[in-house]
Amino acid sequence: MRYILDISYKGTNYHGWQIQANAHAVQAELNHALEKILRIKTETLGSGRTDTGVHAIQQIVEFDHEYELDIKQLKYKLNLVLPKDIVVNKIAKVLPNFSARFDAVLRTYEYRITRKKEVFDFDLCWHFTAPLDVKAMNEAGKILLSHKDFKSFSKYKTAVDHFLCDISVAEWTSKENFLTFTITANRFLRGMVRAIVGTLLNVGLKRITLEEFEEIIKNRDRKFAGMSVPAKGLFLTKVEYPKELFIE
Repeated sequence: MRYILDISYKGTNYHGWQIQANAHAVQAELNHALEKILRIKTETLGSGRTDTGVHAIQQIVEFDHEYELDIKQLKYKLNLVLPKDIVVNKIAKVLPNFSARFDAVLRTYEYRITRKKEVFDFDLCWHFTAPLDVKAMNEAGKILLSHKDFKSFSKYKTAVDHFLCDISVAEWTSKENFLTFTITANRFLRGMVRAIVGTLLNVGLKRITLEEFEEIIKNRDRKFAGMSVPAKGLFLTKVEYPKELFIE
């Protein structure tokens, strides 16, 4: 039987989601907790990897178990065993062929910037105080929606068949001292969101024009795009699937 975990984690103390040799990963903590409770070796698969220091409000994780599980009891026990910076929000039963990675139809990320020094949220946003033209940054965001190939914002030496993504949302919003960029797409390339944010900031700083921003996309070369902004401001916030894949 296949189950999914809807989890959240603060990525500050982890080298990303995926298990790595000689590195502390969220997946390793989750596997260990499941094995401790279920008393059997348990492998998990996530909807996608998050890099070192990146956070998740909603990460979807699949795992298989031979027997019917008491979902409420498992959730309770996992949250007792897991570290304080990882929490299970929900557990659900899904179809046997469900794929957390390949069945996801939409993923949403947020990048959070604070305009003043934050004491309590230091690990959860990037302190950036330079004056920004947010209107121009939103105009650049609209340009993203009219393109499909985002090789310009992908890390080099990425093992993918293509660089095509369907972006449906790319917008900045302001609230008090915070500036948040929200982006939704069917898939993302490695390092894509942080590179897009860095390039949009160049638009806001008036270092590049909207026309130059579009040329960067068309050039399909990472060296022309902006910097990769710090990981600590990035959140995976939502992963969406067809409803018919869920049993309960």
